[in-house]
Amino acid sequence: MDKQRRSVMICQHSACKIEGAAKVFLAFHLANLPPDVVIMSTGCQGQCSSGPTVRILPEETWYCRVKPQDVTLIVEQHLRGGQPVKEKLHPRIHLYG
Repeated sequence: MDKQRRSVMICQHSACKIEGAAKVFLAFHLANLPPDVVIMSTGCQGQCSSGPTVRILPEETWYCRVKPQDVTLIVEQHLRGGQPVKEKLHPRIHLYG
């Protein structure tokens, strides 16, 4: 059975862009992603005060205030290792980390 493809959804709406979302998108684009992962830019994900936001599907993991330097850890620990990066989890969505 094939593994389900995962999507990394990176907000590119104005509030997230002001906080550096384009650089975060580029960092994911340049990262050594697992073959089952695709990256996508999105419009507003409704978390403007916490941007840039990165949402990983299908597991519905939300990261907030992501910086380009966070991308390697997210890729290695979460996308490759299966463990969310607790310090970057969105606290309003993942209440207990």
